[in-house]
Amino acid sequence: MTTQIFVNLPVKALDQSVQFFTQLGFKFNPEFTDETTTCMIVDDNIFVMLLMHDRFKTFTPNAICDATKSTEVLICLSRESRAAVDEMVKTAVAAGGNTYKEPEDHGFMYGHGFQDLDGHIWEWVYMEPSPEQRN
Repeated sequence: MTTQIFVNLPVKALDQSVQFFTQLGFKFNPEFTDETTTCMIVDDNIFVMLLMHDRFKTFTPNAICDATKSTEVLICLSRESRAAVDEMVKTAVAAGGNTYKEPEDHGFMYGHGFQDLDGHIWEWVYMEPSPEQRN
């Protein structure tokens, strides 16, 4: 069996979050979607469950963090190029998100990110292939 990852994030307005991530090119699994929850497909085995606060509270005994004031998670995903990283951030900002720092170029790795409508941090990175991978 292949391991899958399901990141669960609390959101204040599910419809607005779906609209935001749709503008970024993500699709959603209608089988796992209702008025309180949706399953955003990131890749074949990577999913983000967006859950309204009341629904999210059923999964944890702890208070929900206000991601605009504290960071509860930082999601980092790779892209196929530096340009793809920049395009994702540009699209997120145009859709209502915001950047929180300048892009970082470490030579072998380039990254930039944004905060979504609820303040969750999404980092996007491009990693240069090693010399062996380039051949």
